[in-house]
Amino acid sequence: MRDAVVGPGGARMRWVEVSGEAPARVYLHGLGAMSAPYFVPVATRPELAGHRSLFVDLLGHGLSDRPRAFGYTLEEHAATLATALDIAGVRGADVVGHSMGGGVAVVLAHHRPDLVGRLVLVEANLEPSPAPVVGGSGINAYPEDEFLAGGLTETLDRVGPLWASTMRLADPVGLYRSAVHLVAATRPTMRRMLERLSIPRTFIQGEQGAAVRDPDGLTAAGVRVVTVPAAGHNVMLDNPEGFARAAAAGLL
Repeated sequence: MRDAVVGPGGARMRWVEVSGEAPARVYLHGLGAMSAPYFVPVATRPELAGHRSLFVDLLGHGLSDRPRAFGYTLEEHAATLATALDIAGVRGADVVGHSMGGGVAVVLAHHRPDLVGRLVLVEANLEPSPAPVVGGSGINAYPEDEFLAGGLTETLDRVGPLWASTMRLADPVGLYRSAVHLVAATRPTMRRMLERLSIPRTFIQGEQGAAVRDPDGLTAAGVRVVTVPAAGHNVMLDNPEGFARAAAAGLL
């Protein structure tokens, strides 16, 4: 495990790293998740193995610190990630982001194009959510004090054992604020940032997941949109072989 001081009060971002060839590959988890459990099994498949790989936990999640003096906006997540990648000596990386991590990856590429050479987004959040949900979690439907008082327990029961296994390790404040800012999205939106990028970009969605809005618009902007069969929101867990093939094609 490696780490870097990236946030207020000396807060450290941590990641699991596997050595290999350049360019490095940076894997980013979704809301209430961790990168290693979601990505290590697919990143070590023959289609994707062999590259230096960093499985990063964003602040407030997993192995990373939980600073209270941090806003947990998508822009702040991207900025602290950029600091960690600078310290790790990463440039022109292949960045693979799932759900919220995909949104963070887009913001990172927009603000720090030197760090990102190619993007693979997996069921990524690209715009404000019209409903008070984030990936079915419903976290932002609570006022913060109610979420901390009992809403987290209700959410863990509601999301099911797989998601709850990593969500219960997240800092409750960081989880809540990340969820609220994920629904609010960015200005301009992640979709607009994504469309304006000139690097190779792939958007992977599960056949049984929520279809991305206006896929033709993404395609017209040069984003390759791929649907993986027999998979829902967690494409890499539901169909590892199909995900690995789709991701590898986007990283050629």
